[in-house]
Amino acid sequence: MVERPSPIAPEGEARFATASPLAPALAAMTGLQAIVAATLFAPGVLAPSAGLDAERLAVWSTTVFAVGTTTAFFGGRLVRTRGSATTAIFCALAVAVGAAILSGSTGLVALVVAGVAVGFAFGPETPASTALLAALTPPSRRPLVLSVRQTGNQIGAAGASLVLPVVAATAGVSAAFGLVGVLALLLAGCLAVLARRWRGVGTIGSPLALPAVVRLLRDHRELGRLALVSVPWGALQLLVNGWFVLLVVETRGLDPIGAGRLLAVAQIGGLVGRLGWGAVATVTGTRPLLIGLGLAMGVTAVGSAIAGAALPSAAAWPMAAVLGLTASGWNGIFVAEVARLAPDGRVAETTGAVLAVSYVGLVVGPLVVAAVTAIAGLASAFVVIGAAAVLAAVFLSRGRS
Repeated sequence: MVERPSPIAPEGEARFATASPLAPALAAMTGLQAIVAATLFAPGVLAPSAGLDAERLAVWSTTVFAVGTTTAFFGGRLVRTRGSATTAIFCALAVAVGAAILSGSTGLVALVVAGVAVGFAFGPETPASTALLAALTPPSRRPLVLSVRQTGNQIGAAGASLVLPVVAATAGVSAAFGLVGVLALLLAGCLAVLARRWRGVGTIGSPLALPAVVRLLRDHRELGRLALVSVPWGALQLLVNGWFVLLVVETRGLDPIGAGRLLAVAQIGGLVGRLGWGAVATVTGTRPLLIGLGLAMGVTAVGSAIAGAALPSAAAWPMAAVLGLTASGWNGIFVAEVARLAPDGRVAETTGAVLAVSYVGLVVGPLVVAAVTAIAGLASAFVVIGAAAVLAAVFLSRGRS
């Protein structure tokens, strides 16, 4: 794979990158994604304790990602005009608001309002993080660095899977959501302190208008292809994170804490994948690896759903790990490939534009889950979306590296 020059590091930012160490930015942006993920998946993890069924979880997810799609589309513009630091602080505060609402109620109206708040965090978070870290990282190291940043999703989801059911069992569902809100506020304070180091990053140049963003994906066909294949992949990742606990409870008869532990294994698998795949991509290139992960995630999801209760307990744990390794491990490589293909100086806008298409899967996915579950059961939803992930990998393989 031939590396391209840094897409967002003009002379002024290059000097800033030299003066500002990467580690604090990487830690902060990983933490931001972790808290967003913890809030996003908390209703699914707490579903048995909070009395949330698959249909109400679909309302939550659809709301978050419908808003997230819009805010991701304009996330690059927000980074350009306000900077990565301000955007990140805004995202952390939006998460705190959403968690506070959920701590008060998990009724339908509360789910929608909280989902809107979390959606405002979910959309701009990745463009802000990608723009900042790409400015601070040499092109040859971006797949690994961005993969490390993407581990925040697994850190937050695994932590929520392990901790929140225990908190809910001992102190109540409200306390579990409240804990997430407090952590979000603490993170916002840390980001405010670190923001001085990032002043000026992501604010050079004029933002792309909406028609220009649309033309960006139309004129750069490989970016458009990436955006399309990420639709079913994102839907499958969401399915694993949001509905896996319910699937395990239904098909294997585990209690919520046991099912949460199995989900945590999947999340740890995703964490290992995001770190490991980033290192592998520096040797193999991002495109071939993405194709392989797409095939593997789809096959594993279909296999685990079909096996159900027939899958021996000894095999359930490694199956969950493989599912997380693939279905939750592809994102860092994906973001690195988007950054590699982005036009010079347009990483934030390109990432936001691609993710806006990706989030269509996160909006439509819950609706598909709800419809298929009502007709044929939750396991069938895993089969349908897993098969779509395999087809997407085949489609990507027909493009140019």
